[in-house]
Amino acid sequence: MRYDIVSFDLDGTLVDTAAEIAEAANRAIESHGIARRPVSEVTVLIGAGTRELMLKLLARVMIEQPHLADRVHPDQVLASMDEHYAVTTGTSSVPYPGALEALSALKAAGIKLACVTNKEFRHAERVLRVHRLDAYFDLVVGGDSLRVKKPDPGVLRHVVERLGGSTDRTGHVGDSRVDVEAARNAGVTAWAVPYGYNAGQPIEDAYPERLFPSLADLAQHVLAGRSGAPCVSLTSTQPTISS
Repeated sequence: MRYDIVSFDLDGTLVDTAAEIAEAANRAIESHGIARRPVSEVTVLIGAGTRELMLKLLARVMIEQPHLADRVHPDQVLASMDEHYAVTTGTSSVPYPGALEALSALKAAGIKLACVTNKEFRHAERVLRVHRLDAYFDLVVGGDSLRVKKPDPGVLRHVVERLGGSTDRTGHVGDSRVDVEAARNAGVTAWAVPYGYNAGQPIEDAYPERLFPSLADLAQHVLAGRSGAPCVSLTSTQPTISS
């Protein structure tokens, strides 16, 4: 299969951002008199955008401490999160092994690249810029860039249209069920990596069309298809680890 467009999720796929997102979230709730929450609790909420993350985190807090509802205003906490995340971005996040190599190789081969995330565009742009990944992408789509977000099919179809490609020659890679469903809904190839967040659940359970140990392995697969080398296609619904 020849691919002309490859789309990447950001958090948990390209960059490990969990620690600094959790730090920003904890600074936000602390500023409103709420005790810090474990990093692991915040991590499983990553994937729908920082606004949704904070609302879910606050909902958990309110269930445990209902007396806070009278004095804690979600909009104020969300504004605090926005301010603190601007400060923590890049302080502890790192690109995953193989990410830079994959982007460089695909870009050099003339493949069009997109970063498609449910994180708000301003935050996504900052993460990419801090880690010098922004120059690799022909298009960046944030969770607030369109009227819909992943897994709505309109998101990846927007990518295909903007980059002048076709769905049958486009692949999307992510770390979550949301990414797999977004790809399937849009009619593009659904790939996944096993090291991300996915709400704490095994990504294998989402049955991506192919599961790659790293993005470097994914790049090898895509480049082999462009060079005419044989590629193994899946014949079952179970994910396969690429070698």
